[in-house]
Amino acid sequence: MAKPVHYPCYLHLLFLILSFHRSSQLQPFQSQSLLRIQQLLNYPSFSTSFDNTTDFCNIEPTPSLTLVCYEDNITQLHIVGNTGVPPNFSTDYFFATVASLSSLKVLSLVSLGFSGPLPESIGQLSSLEILNASSNYFSGSIPASLSSLKSLQTLILDHNKFSGEVPGWVGFLPVLAVLSLKNNSLSGYLPISLTRLESLRIFSLSKNHLSGQVPDLHNLTNLQVLELEDNHFGPDFPGLHNKVVTLVLRNNSFHSGIPADLVTYHQLQKLDLSFNGFVGPFLPSLLSSPPMNYLDISHNKFTGMLFENMSCHAELAYVDLSSNLLTGELPTCLNLSSESRTVLYARNCLSNKEQEQHPFNFCHNEALAVKILPRDDVKHQRHDKEVLASSTMGAVVGGIAIVGLVFLFVKWVYSKDDVKKPQTRILVKNLSSVNTVKLLSDARHISQTMKLGASLPNYRTFSLEELKEATNNFDASNLLSEDSNSQMYKGKLNDGSLVAIRSSKVRKKISQRTFTHHIELISKLRHNHLISALGHCFDCCQDDSSTGRIFNIFEFVPNGTLRDYISGIPENKLKWPQRIGAAIGVARGIQFLHTGIVPGVFPNNLKITDVVLDHDLLVKLCSYNLPLLTEGSVMTR
Repeated sequence: MAKPVHYPCYLHLLFLILSFHRSSQLQPFQSQSLLRIQQLLNYPSFSTSFDNTTDFCNIEPTPSLTLVCYEDNITQLHIVGNTGVPPNFSTDYFFATVASLSSLKVLSLVSLGFSGPLPESIGQLSSLEILNASSNYFSGSIPASLSSLKSLQTLILDHNKFSGEVPGWVGFLPVLAVLSLKNNSLSGYLPISLTRLESLRIFSLSKNHLSGQVPDLHNLTNLQVLELEDNHFGPDFPGLHNKVVTLVLRNNSFHSGIPADLVTYHQLQKLDLSFNGFVGPFLPSLLSSPPMNYLDISHNKFTGMLFENMSCHAELAYVDLSSNLLTGELPTCLNLSSESRTVLYARNCLSNKEQEQHPFNFCHNEALAVKILPRDDVKHQRHDKEVLASSTMGAVVGGIAIVGLVFLFVKWVYSKDDVKKPQTRILVKNLSSVNTVKLLSDARHISQTMKLGASLPNYRTFSLEELKEATNNFDASNLLSEDSNSQMYKGKLNDGSLVAIRSSKVRKKISQRTFTHHIELISKLRHNHLISALGHCFDCCQDDSSTGRIFNIFEFVPNGTLRDYISGIPENKLKWPQRIGAAIGVARGIQFLHTGIVPGVFPNNLKITDVVLDHDLLVKLCSYNLPLLTEGSVMTR
């Protein structure tokens, strides 16, 4: 007997998918608010044709105006001006109008000429996840009402005139991932509460008047970009986790040594320590660190000898060693002429004379005057000076001898090359100071992720040791499937939750950009109707620190596929209402893949065996047509 063909199920699915393309109709008060905003700004000029009949949810986005709707509510409003002329209306009234759009998740008001304090009414947007008010003339303190925005993930207030201190309440925004306050007039010390921002990935305070010691940020394990240039921070090198990708400390008041473990920052791509007073040995290993492509240590007092046979990383595009106390010979890898690499090394004491050099005695004498205090002893420096001032001449001589011994010991320790350990890598989506609109255009997936994946744990980086423990060291009894390039294991985490762990070999010559795209795309796949991504882990090769394997961790759903419940044993077959519900779930999953994240994931080439059901018969897609970085063209399943 031939198997029945279930045409009605697929017809229902097609109808549901097509129905998602209907236009959204805003509530009347939202349309009126948008009309008032346009009338106040009289910008953009093309929008003068807006009226009560305008379908705001379906107007074409432009570089100056973008509106995004979800479920008959406006969720994103982006307005970008091209004039610095202050508006001739009340800023308070404008923001009160904006605050009436209570469903807003993304608000971008860039280059619109706003001045005066940022109104407290901004805090009424309780659903706000991204706020960008850059390139205006806002002044005064950052409004305390922002502290009530507990869903805020991105706060960009660059290029304004904000003054006062960085508010302590910032550290109590639980999911803040991007904090950018560049080019303002902020002053004072940084609050210790910043150490609570465990989700922070991008932290930029460049071009302010901030000072004092940077709080210890070791526990910010997600921090990837730290930009502090053109302030007065110091004197000690900030404490950081070794996953930082971009570190800019240019033009501050740092005058300590740099930590020897800086060479273990295996994801560091850009390091700018220029125009400070850093002292002590330069770490030559930074030249050969695999991800490094930008290194600037100019205008400091770094010492040490360079050698001709030192190695350099092939992608190192910019090196500035100028105005330090380096001796020896410029490494051949830096001395070779190349259009793709800029190398500056003037005003040292190197034997190479193509760029101006001091005589050797200059660097030797200057180096003798340099003294480095261990990091733990710096805070006692003032007390030590007072004790020495009141000591006898014998004590002074003894103290000098001890300091000399300490200096020689520290110099010996700092000059050692640390053993490189394989590190778990994560990738970064860089914050562009000149393209914040592009950054915000990728924000659509955030609201979907927060709303439709709220029951999932936070996406995170797993350690290899954690995965070994979950799978009993990848024991064969936990192997679910295997092909030529990857294996799928069942694992049990410490909290008792079950996960599926895909271990895949990585192609040897994968570019950093490809890694970034891959991991960022997977991290967005979090939805009630998807087998959602929970995290990842990179296993690095010990010989060259390259990534040998990538582990993707997903939900574990062991209850079978949709085919099992349609054409399997009769007692397990879904009834028609359940089949329609399954079709709706599939359609919602597809809608999320196509429109819920940017960029969308399609075509999906879904088969009925790519749909699984959990214990509550909730359908989840387990194949997204997403390629892995493997030796072959393996697809994520």
